Amino acid sequence: MTDPIRILGVAGSLRRGSLNRALLAAAAEVAPDGVSIEIFDLADVPLYNGDVEAAGDPAGVAAFKAAIRAADGVLFVTPEYNHGVPGVMKNAVDWASRPPSNAALSGKPVGIIGASPGQTGTARGQSQLRQAFEFTNSYCLPQPEILVFRAHEKFDADGRLTDEATRKYLARYVAALAAWVGRFQQARPGG
Repeated sequence: MTDPIRILGVAGSLRRGSLNRALLAAAAEVAPDGVSIEIFDLADVPLYNGDVEAAGDPAGVAAFKAAIRAADGVLFVTPEYNHGVPGVMKNAVDWASRPPSNAALSGKPVGIIGASPGQTGTARGQSQLRQAFEFTNSYCLPQPEILVFRAHEKFDADGRLTDEATRKYLARYVAALAAWVGRFQQARPGG
């Protein structure tokens, strides 16, 4: 019997009606048996400031880092603003990369997905986030990718994913992420 896989899910938007929050909720719904996705809200994570860090992590940051450490892997669900990763998401990664000698993201398997009303989904934002994970020493799932384009047409007014093709692809993605995370569980001592 294998241990359950615990994935922390983080959406890079603070808006209640965010398509990326809705995509994260859908990912949690389609997770296979033995895989749970716990959603972490970034609302209490302040802007990174080295002076604040020197005085000690604020409560929201400490909770975020603890949630990452407790999880087997992390799923980052990013919007794309102005052809790039939004400040909310990048800020969260910046906090989780500190201090470099004992960063919560160091050695952690991660996945990236995103939703956008645009035609290219969140391709540029995901690419930038992937680059940041090189520095954090996080192991980003290389394939498959999921870039939900024209996302406003794929969710209903309550934020439920209604597009069946997207739901099926999302389920395959979450299963692939779980398998990716499982590879790192097996590589750990005692795994």
